[in-house]
Amino acid sequence: MKTLYTTEAVVEGGRGGHGRTSDGRLDVELSVPKELGGYGGSGTNPEQLFAVGYAACFHSGLLSAAQGRKLDASDSTITSQVGIGPTGRGGFGLAVSLDLHGPNLSRVDAEDLMRRAHALCPYSNATRGNVDVALRVDGRVLEETALTTNKEGNGHEQDKTSSAAEAEAIDQSGITDGT
Repeated sequence: MKTLYTTEAVVEGGRGGHGRTSDGRLDVELSVPKELGGYGGSGTNPEQLFAVGYAACFHSGLLSAAQGRKLDASDSTITSQVGIGPTGRGGFGLAVSLDLHGPNLSRVDAEDLMRRAHALCPYSNATRGNVDVALRVDGRVLEETALTTNKEGNGHEQDKTSSAAEAEAIDQSGITDGT
């Protein structure tokens, strides 16, 4: 991979500390949620930061795919939920739900754009096979699809979207679908 951009961040004090980027553009206090044994506090946490980053990146991929297909994704939003819990194998893992609200898109086009964005997004590529990700449109889980070669013809395969069983596992992790 040819790296196009690199950022750097320094954290002191772990989940209950302070984090900042070397350029000073992000400077945050961190607090451990009560659900994880902390005091709550007014600071943010790694899961919130990941949720914002993933949603922003994913939405950019979706908007790019929409533009390429001449679809109107204006006024669309991505709601990202990130859950954390024990893996059952020692350690902790994440579960993610990405939900598109696309008022100017048909259901078919919205699902297609979600799959395309999931194939494009670096966060999706980094987490694939390691983090359960449920793709949704207006709260409804996308149906499982077979592997397909993308329309760009470069042979990059799009992976299966979350199946109903994966979505159920994510829902049991405490991430809700908003209904």
